[in-house]
Amino acid sequence: MMERVCAIIASAGKGSRMGTGTKKQYLLLRGRHILAHTISVFESCPSVHDIVLVVPEGEVGLCEDEIVKPSGFSKVRKIVEGGRERQDSVRKGLSAAQGCDIVMIHDGVRPFVTEELIKDVLAAASRWGAAIPGIPVRDTVKTVDGEGLVVRTLDREALRLIQTPQAFRKELIMEAHRKALEEGVLSTDDSALVERLGRPVAVVEGSWKNIKITTRDDLELAELIMEMEGP
Repeated sequence: MMERVCAIIASAGKGSRMGTGTKKQYLLLRGRHILAHTISVFESCPSVHDIVLVVPEGEVGLCEDEIVKPSGFSKVRKIVEGGRERQDSVRKGLSAAQGCDIVMIHDGVRPFVTEELIKDVLAAASRWGAAIPGIPVRDTVKTVDGEGLVVRTLDREALRLIQTPQAFRKELIMEAHRKALEEGVLSTDDSALVERLGRPVAVVEGSWKNIKITTRDDLELAELIMEMEGP
């Protein structure tokens, strides 16, 4: 029996680090909103059945009228307002995701996610219950103390830079968020909440192109990636 998958696209951030008057998810790449680029990948992926968008407070209508309807995104079932923190926003998205077995949680400003990566993460989540994409660390990593002195050098072979989409069994990620709320734990990474339960989290190979557009430099890099990929 095919498992039903719902993608929760977290796009409720204020985008203050971008330094523009427009929230980063609404900035344009080749004449199209970054968020629209992101949604389109999940829309076209056969493995994803439903999409829930989490947007800033007061912008449900804006997102629907300027992004969802013009693009004809038929898989977008609900658009909900986010909360104060990313964790609050994801929890609201989880509550809106009904009738699914697995949920994927993805940053709205990672437009270069691919169907292949989505499928890889889903396959691992189906086996382990939780899965995330990660890429190897290229540079030497050190921990430092409060005075800026090196404490130790970490083994980068065992380190990964974690991306989204992250996929989980619905009941598992709901339990993780519920427990975090009860205990006052705040995290910007959903898999970290699952780790707190002592449950395994599988890591699959991510992509260097799967960048999160947060700063002006990221936006310039995104435009370069678009140019390299062609029409």
